Amino acid sequence: MTFGEQPAYLRVAGDLRKKIVDGSLPPHTRLPSQARIREEYGVSDTVALEARKVLMAEGLVEGRSGSGTYVRERPVPRRVARSGFRPTGGATPFRQEQSDAAARGTWESNSEQTEASGAVAERLGIRPGDRVMCTKYLYRDAGEPMMLSTSWEPLAVTGRTPVMLPEEGPLGGMGVVERMRAIDVIVDNVTEQVGARPGLAEELLTLGGVPGHVVLVIQRTYYASGRPVETADVVIPADRYRASYHLPVK
Repeated sequence: MTFGEQPAYLRVAGDLRKKIVDGSLPPHTRLPSQARIREEYGVSDTVALEARKVLMAEGLVEGRSGSGTYVRERPVPRRVARSGFRPTGGATPFRQEQSDAAARGTWESNSEQTEASGAVAERLGIRPGDRVMCTKYLYRDAGEPMMLSTSWEPLAVTGRTPVMLPEEGPLGGMGVVERMRAIDVIVDNVTEQVGARPGLAEELLTLGGVPGHVVLVIQRTYYASGRPVETADVVIPADRYRASYHLPVK
């Protein structure tokens, strides 16, 4: 194979992908069979099979038991709005994760004390094994699962205070900034790092994806005078949502 030349299975996958994108193979259409691909493109069964695997891994097609492989319907991505600080007066967890005034989502959560892993401890500036409050969220938009979040708060900061449990007490269900302010911890900075990876099986099961789908992972950390007081991993299905950032110019 000369430099720059694609393997045969990628050329076949690329042509089929083009047909899916331009509508020649519309949603719910059965993908050409392995034998048809072999004959049409003059390739081996192995090449035809690998090309179909590529399209499946990209989430463009799906297998239906006993029926074949079909083109998936491509959702129109919706916006997940992000910005540094939320409106004063209290931001719910949903508004904290999507800073859109029109957002009216719901969430489910579960909190438990645990020991900080090495990675979480590094992000929070504490020692591995230190106690943290871990809260897991599932966010829904119009009833549809749209986002997962796992947050960790050092109990050295919130332990034995009214805000130790993020979803209980007088400020239960409010955002990190307001909860921390109630215990005289003033959040003055937040960072977010955005990456992408294949979704874990349990994530895709909850969010309604299929194996191979990619998710956006937003690693967020809140700081008070340089000290991390909360860190979280926010997971969003990349085929259905786009992270949109509002970055004010100073």
